[in-house]
Amino acid sequence: MEIPYKIEKESLLVPMPREVDHHAAKSMSREIDFLIDSWHVKSVVFDFENTEFMDSSVIGIMIGRSRTMEMYRGRVYAINMCERAKRIFEKSALDRIISTDYGTDGR
Repeated sequence: MEIPYKIEKESLLVPMPREVDHHAAKSMSREIDFLIDSWHVKSVVFDFENTEFMDSSVIGIMIGRSRTMEMYRGRVYAINMCERAKRIFEKSALDRIISTDYGTDGR
């Protein structure tokens, strides 16, 4: 799977694919960790604008990258989430560790 990651202003922008399942999650996690290590970004922004389906593997991706960014004293954000994604975030308590207010804190 080829994901068009972008680096902008010390942020890694991750456009989430249309479908995110456990098959995609493993390679995405490796790629994102590699980019975090390589570019020393201050934040990772997951953009769910085009995501139509996601399973619980998204929770693993997000928690894993949150832990990685803690080591770098960085932050993880999730943007453009549909209502279903927001419910998954709330029920899994991701909303307590992943911010959805990217851009409102001066970044």
